[in-house]
Amino acid sequence: MKINEWADGVDFAITICDSTGIITFMNDKSVDIFSDDGGRNLIGQNLLDCHPEPSRSHLDNMLKIPFRNVYTIEKNGKKKIIYQEPIYIDARFVGIAELSMEIPFDMPHFIRKS
Repeated sequence: MKINEWADGVDFAITICDSTGIITFMNDKSVDIFSDDGGRNLIGQNLLDCHPEPSRSHLDNMLKIPFRNVYTIEKNGKKKIIYQEPIYIDARFVGIAELSMEIPFDMPHFIRKS
């Protein structure tokens, strides 16, 4: 199964860039979210060009010294979790995957015992 066979059917955005920041994949939700910025035409563009400071410098650091970055945002009355994860193939850094999904403002939190 190819990534787009399932990724286009989920209700969260998936955006992937290579190790230099070039966008290599956007699922349909990501294309929709970034439609005002070019949508699918962003594939092949550099993510660094899509971010103002200080986000640009933070992303540049993630490309130089790969690390996970997780945070929440509120925009246009919606709360989202942004999860950015380095991608490795055969122990070599090849890019970053970003998942962006809407979450409830009052999300339940459960503590599970082992």
